[in-house]
Amino acid sequence: MKYTNEELRQKINEYKEKLSVTIVAHFYQRDEVFEMGDITGDSLELAMKTKADDADYVVFCGVGFMGQSVKVLSPNKRVVMPKLACCAMATMIDGFMYENAVSVLNDAGITNENILPITYINSNAEVKAKVAQMGGLVCTSSNAKKIITNALKEGKKILFVPDRCLGQNIANQMGLKSCVIGDGSDLNESDVICFNGFCSVHQLFSLDDISFYRKKYPGILIATHPECDPSICDASDFVGSTSQLIKYIKELPEEQKVAVGTEFNLVNRLRPKNTYVLSSTKPECPTMNETTLQDLYDVLKSIDDGEPLNEILVDEETQKWAKISLERMLAL
Repeated sequence: MKYTNEELRQKINEYKEKLSVTIVAHFYQRDEVFEMGDITGDSLELAMKTKADDADYVVFCGVGFMGQSVKVLSPNKRVVMPKLACCAMATMIDGFMYENAVSVLNDAGITNENILPITYINSNAEVKAKVAQMGGLVCTSSNAKKIITNALKEGKKILFVPDRCLGQNIANQMGLKSCVIGDGSDLNESDVICFNGFCSVHQLFSLDDISFYRKKYPGILIATHPECDPSICDASDFVGSTSQLIKYIKELPEEQKVAVGTEFNLVNRLRPKNTYVLSSTKPECPTMNETTLQDLYDVLKSIDDGEPLNEILVDEETQKWAKISLERMLAL
């Protein structure tokens, strides 16, 4: 039976009262789903907050690697997802492709002992585990600079996966040499060697978009996410993670215009006036927007029926190593 959104909200709230569940929603979720979240935030923030939560079930509204991170950090929790959506960037690399990337460095004369791998949190648990097994760790867009700064103390080459843009943007900020595997560069001359992955949404922003807003609104500020192409970040007034963008924009004077280069749903919620989406097309993450109120209702009903849908499971060995990669980051 199909319900209206208002009916679904009512039924979801009834299940929240009845069941031992916590609904977790990422910033990029569509508004009607985001509004149902008991805990909201960015990917790692959500995993950390749910770790301290005492509900039996975590209902994670986001994409697969995020649900995995919750399960890895809180193995005793039951984690379910209304929709088993996949982050496009995270699907660009798996364990086999990671090993191939390491082999490319080996072929260039860089031994495993001289490689320190760092994986962006936007990767699956298998990749996080393989990174940990080589002595590496996870980073987020907000702490990548700190993680790379600390990693360089070991005097090794940084293999950064999967997001080439984040890796290169941080390297540029730090005055380091970087390259992308396959771009023809001499790997031995680079400090940060990036895997060729990217966020398709953050590739939508162009220099033409920046020029358009600067001409239309003299004095406007441009704020972008470091998953954008380095040329976009270099032309921006501020570059920061989701939480950093929120803080930066919240602290601007109300009359200050700002164009923001990140996912539409987040930008649309930032503030009611003088905030623009830095794109001629709607930069909406298709997989983040797969989850609907109907999906959320269905998964809560399945828990109530004793047959939970879309439960996130991670095998014991992968979980052990993926947790190590996350804990190494958290220790810093």
